[in-house]
Amino acid sequence: MARPRRRRRRSGGEGWKIAAGVGLALVALAGLGGIAWLNATLEPPPKLDPDTLCPVDGPRALTVVLLDVSDDWPDVTKAQVAKRLLDTAEAMPTYGLLELRLLDPADPSGRVLFARCNPGSGEGLSEFTANPEAVRRAWAAGFRDPVEQIVDGGFPPAPSDTSPIMAAIQRIAVERFEGRAAETVPKRLVVVSDMMENTPAYSQYEGDLGYDRFRASPAFADLRTDLHGAAVTVLYVQRRTGAGAAPSGDHIAFWTKWFEEMHGALAEAVKMQGAG
Repeated sequence: MARPRRRRRRSGGEGWKIAAGVGLALVALAGLGGIAWLNATLEPPPKLDPDTLCPVDGPRALTVVLLDVSDDWPDVTKAQVAKRLLDTAEAMPTYGLLELRLLDPADPSGRVLFARCNPGSGEGLSEFTANPEAVRRAWAAGFRDPVEQIVDGGFPPAPSDTSPIMAAIQRIAVERFEGRAAETVPKRLVVVSDMMENTPAYSQYEGDLGYDRFRASPAFADLRTDLHGAAVTVLYVQRRTGAGAAPSGDHIAFWTKWFEEMHGALAEAVKMQGAG
């Protein structure tokens, strides 16, 4: 009588496939767990105001640019200022406010051309937890492109017999640097001007640039303010002849003293190219 044949053992290949499948499943679960952990530990983005793109509880940094166009600027000066402003916009931290104002004697606060926060350009975002390309498009449309359009406009002059620079800075300090929301955030003021203060109460076109003359004027008490530690950059627009033709040592010393007394600090003073 013939013996029954023995069954063949299952090949090792099938066991390997099972083990590999289990391994892949474990890797996938670990990956999903890692993403879930990452989402849980990442700080959620703040709620933004739809008009300003700023967090509803206040910007995380403040940069205000005051543009004095009471006299026309040379073309080379406009080009240099434009590059500086675009660089400033590019360097704004996420959720930091950039504001551009024109000095306007008819409006003590100046005329606001642009005031929005940088909502973030998408740089550094992970494709696993966000959509960097969509964020970048929103950043360009809502922040970078509007700044560029204003800069490309070339800052047409708005001739005026007065230049109330201090009064405009005072309003900026009250409107932007004052209050609990602004108390702990970095603050920066950029002034693009020949810095020749000129009002009926005090004018740098008459008399010396000594601080004592200003202190004795009616303007001193009226224009006192608190810059709350703001770092100040002055982009000097140069004049060809006459008073204020170029920033002198006495002129810079005057403004250094004034910013210091107003609880700010002149961090940088740069002569723009060209002279008008």
